[in-house]
Amino acid sequence: MKIPATVITGFLGAGKTTLIRHLLENAGGRRIALVINEFGDLGVDREVITGCAIPGCDADDVVELANGCICCTVADDFLPTMEMLLDRDTPPDHIVIETSGLALPKPLVKAFTWPEIRARVTVDGVIAVVDAPAVAAGRFADDPDAVAGQREAADTLDHHSPLEEVFEDQLLAADMVLLNKADLVDAAGLAAVRRRVEEELPRAVKIVETRHGRLDVNVLLGLLAGAEDDLDARPSHHDGEDDHDHDDFESFEVRLAGSADPDALKFRIEAAARDHGILRVKGFVHVAGKPRRHVIQGVGGRVDGYYDRPWGADETPESRLVVIGLQGLDRAAVTRALQG
Repeated sequence: MKIPATVITGFLGAGKTTLIRHLLENAGGRRIALVINEFGDLGVDREVITGCAIPGCDADDVVELANGCICCTVADDFLPTMEMLLDRDTPPDHIVIETSGLALPKPLVKAFTWPEIRARVTVDGVIAVVDAPAVAAGRFADDPDAVAGQREAADTLDHHSPLEEVFEDQLLAADMVLLNKADLVDAAGLAAVRRRVEEELPRAVKIVETRHGRLDVNVLLGLLAGAEDDLDARPSHHDGEDDHDHDDFESFEVRLAGSADPDALKFRIEAAARDHGILRVKGFVHVAGKPRRHVIQGVGGRVDGYYDRPWGADETPESRLVVIGLQGLDRAAVTRALQG
């Protein structure tokens, strides 16, 4: 019997890691292995998962493929990782793969047709997590006014937005779409988001409104899509191409000296995102007098933070952030803005 795998895709900060934490907390005894692909080498998402203290969430079951897009490194990284999980004495009951926010899902689904994988694993479903407030604000709209607004915010946008292309490819591959953060959008805005998503879907796909990624795990796991056998129904902007690149995006790390004031840092991140067109900021912060690590999650101008776990005995408390944006970010200016 084949082991089912679920691919969780979605744009930067849509809530994929929050969804996975909810899934682990409600796994119902399933042995779940996670493969996490991050853009940037700090490993924030893996640390958030392994630091969650969820029973049954063992660090050995969380595999990170860092600093590279999983859809570009299938042969080098993904296949060996899958074989390692499958060859365990006690293989997982289900494999969950969280792609980076910049990944195209179709090349990853294609990887499940490789002989080494096809006989042992099936793609149970592709879940696309949508940031409902961002879409409601027109971030990925084809509307010329929205594109013009993006050009004003980021000088590098002098042609069709690469962000919109990534967003659309994630929807085109999906078996289920989650309109996440639905509580942050009014009824009219949520209806508009649903229409925008439906316009991109090539076939009948279940659309579910979620808050904080909360959804019955039995709905998420058990779609029985067999996506690797259904590739023709999942069109892509990159069909016919051997590969793609992410030269439109860049990421870098910013270190903050000493301890940090999380409230002051939040305001600096919000200002930097506004002034420099930053798409995503995430990382860990050392707060003076606090034994726990403070997690920072910023999407555009929205910044959240929380304490997740105590610093380990073998760790040096420090503050490090990963910044992700369109190519051409003024790294020096962004670094100064965040360091204060």
